[in-house]
Amino acid sequence: MTTDFDPNGISKKGNLFGLPVTVDEAKLIIIPVPWEVTVSYREGTAQAPQAILDASLQIDLHHLQVKEAWKSSIAMLPVSAELLHENKQQRQLAKSHIQQLEVGNDQSGKIVPTKINEASENLNIYVKKTCSQYLKEGKLVGLLGGDHSTPIGLIRALAEKYDRFGVLQFDAHADLRKAYEGFTYSHGSIMYNALKLPAVARLVQVGVRDLCDEEEQVINRAMGRVKTFYDSDLKARQYEGESWKSICTEIIKELPNLVYISFDIDGLDPKLCPNTGTPVPGGLEFSQAVYLIAELVKEGKRIIGFDLCEVAPAENEWDASVGARMLWELSQWTLASNQ
Repeated sequence: MTTDFDPNGISKKGNLFGLPVTVDEAKLIIIPVPWEVTVSYREGTAQAPQAILDASLQIDLHHLQVKEAWKSSIAMLPVSAELLHENKQQRQLAKSHIQQLEVGNDQSGKIVPTKINEASENLNIYVKKTCSQYLKEGKLVGLLGGDHSTPIGLIRALAEKYDRFGVLQFDAHADLRKAYEGFTYSHGSIMYNALKLPAVARLVQVGVRDLCDEEEQVINRAMGRVKTFYDSDLKARQYEGESWKSICTEIIKELPNLVYISFDIDGLDPKLCPNTGTPVPGGLEFSQAVYLIAELVKEGKRIIGFDLCEVAPAENEWDASVGARMLWELSQWTLASNQ
């Protein structure tokens, strides 16, 4: 970081949050993954990394709970034009397949899903290799999607570095399908795939309000390895007088000392993310989610990595602005937990 940086001045384009930090200097590396091949409803998340980067320049660098946040050592890799091109090609193929499924006339059989699964696994290999490189250098890594299929490479990399950790998932959906629409690496299967890793000792889900029977069966068969805090239950407990603090304490107790945070933006109330791929009524307020993350750190848990996914930018830039501010909070609390 340059010594003449003015945290009260106008942020300059190019660097995440306008921070004058290079990738080599940074303690926390944000890896953008502009990929939305398997989205099943609305598109747009592939544009999120660039839109969030742009919106991040509007964030004031003072933080009320993290001292001298403007000194944060955070940098983001460039958004890959090659990945964007590959995403566009594979998305067109997947979209055609999904449209055929929706009218009950799947002409592609297993051909298209096989091609998409191969492309998705190639992406996973790229993400894992990239993340592992920075983890070996002693850096922290956060992933910026894209849809919610994108973080499995990072989770795999962390599973090689750590013997045991928990996943705290903010999400409207359980994401525990074995596959969806024939796609093994669907955005609806990320946590099913994460649970294949023995290092993932616990999965704690917060805000879930949309799931299928298959996913409920996975939760019930998990023998306590998966703990789901359904949005309707959280709301009912608060309506009946229970404090959010006491609920957060209960959530945090379910997690081991090392925690990976997987943040699907649709875990928030859709007024905060109206253009996300699959919005669902209900959800957390922004401040509720941040409070839980802050309490996690204050309780001595260590955040070993995170992802932020399913932000879909729109012309009014609201979604990107909310996404940028959640990325700022995730980054600050991750760094704070590792001091």
